[in-house]
Amino acid sequence: MEQTIPEENTQETAQTQPEETVTEAPAQPEEKKGFLKRGNKDKAKIEELEKKTAELEEKVAKDRDDYIRLMAEFDNFRRRTAQEKLELVSMASTDTIKGLLPVLDDCERALKVLLESNDSDAAKEGTELIFSKLMSYLKSKGLAVIEAINQPFDTDLHEAVAQFPVQDEEQKGKVFDVVQTGYTLNGKVIRFAKVVVGI
Repeated sequence: MEQTIPEENTQETAQTQPEETVTEAPAQPEEKKGFLKRGNKDKAKIEELEKKTAELEEKVAKDRDDYIRLMAEFDNFRRRTAQEKLELVSMASTDTIKGLLPVLDDCERALKVLLESNDSDAAKEGTELIFSKLMSYLKSKGLAVIEAINQPFDTDLHEAVAQFPVQDEEQKGKVFDVVQTGYTLNGKVIRFAKVVVGI
């Protein structure tokens, strides 16, 4: 009952098995080659994408820097414009006030003469009232008198028209007398005080 396998069949199976391994062996390198080619393509794509990303990041950084510079310039422009507008508003009345300074000088002289004379008190009071009202209005607009008497001579505020010899050492280099009152408008000199300086 023993079955015997014909020799031809065993040889066929022996021959078929090695043939299968022989046919599979060359297929593996081709798959590897395909995988390597695909890997090289992917690597090239990755490098290209990284290069594009770096370029885009550089462009974004440049655009951001340009935007920040533009905003800073605009902010400076806005501040400068606001400052110029403020100065224009504050100094708009300079010419008008400068035109009124001779009127103030005349009022001061009139008051001085009236106080020294024996004229009626009504004239003195009327002139004082006009002068004080005009002065208070101009002060509300930013006008201020430059204090000069007994002050050290300052070329930023005073204009020396004469020198006067003084006995007191403390009076030397100081304003001895005021010939014409000086004024500032909002902190800026609009007329220097004409003074006599002690020497």
